[in-house]
Amino acid sequence: MKNLLLFADVSGKLDPTDYVGFTFFVGSMAMMAASAFFFLSLSQFDRKWRTSILVSGLITFIAAVHYFYMRDYWFANVESPTFFRYVDWLLTVPLMCVEFYLILKVAGAKPSLMWKLIFASVIMLVTGYFGEAVYTTGTGPAIWGALSGAAYFYIVYEIWAGSAKKLAVAAGGDILYSHKLLCWFVLVGWAIYPLGYMLGTEGWYTSFLGTGSVDVVYNIADAINKIGFGLVIYALAVKKQNVLS
Repeated sequence: MKNLLLFADVSGKLDPTDYVGFTFFVGSMAMMAASAFFFLSLSQFDRKWRTSILVSGLITFIAAVHYFYMRDYWFANVESPTFFRYVDWLLTVPLMCVEFYLILKVAGAKPSLMWKLIFASVIMLVTGYFGEAVYTTGTGPAIWGALSGAAYFYIVYEIWAGSAKKLAVAAGGDILYSHKLLCWFVLVGWAIYPLGYMLGTEGWYTSFLGTGSVDVVYNIADAINKIGFGLVIYALAVKKQNVLS
């Protein structure tokens, strides 16, 4: 802890050797830049796609606000802002699930699909928080992590093989292609988070995985997934807008 405190600058400035703080800094700037991009592009789309772009902007904007706060928390305390990170995820991850529903409405997606994905994402996050911040000793992290993983795999199944996949196939073309891209983000990009979880908690996996900087892993994952999700939606909207023009 004494060495870690060397990274804390009483003036609130970023120490060049603080790589964790650096990822918070870059993350906050990247999220805010992405938000500005999505919001400023709204006027070029018709009503049909404006909602999807708006949601993309909200995801990165909410994340940006939390990243500014988490960055300051890290500078002041030199410890992981776990609670505030999960607050961010509880707002942004369900919105990412909403994006699946919005692009599949053209194929007849019902609100029930959206609520199923949202419910599963909330279960995934709440159980993950319990394992990372509440029941942190003994088998607690492993058990709660397994429950969180079960909810995650339900989302993966639903979008890769369940009703969401069937709707995407029915829509075909650009919708199917964009749906597949979002599915890959969930399968590969979201899989980064369990790695961070295991690096930051103690369990059967610690013996071979070890421990590491959970915040670096989470910050990288957030930038890849939240901005990447939005860019996929933006590209789809541009294609559809050009077709109509």
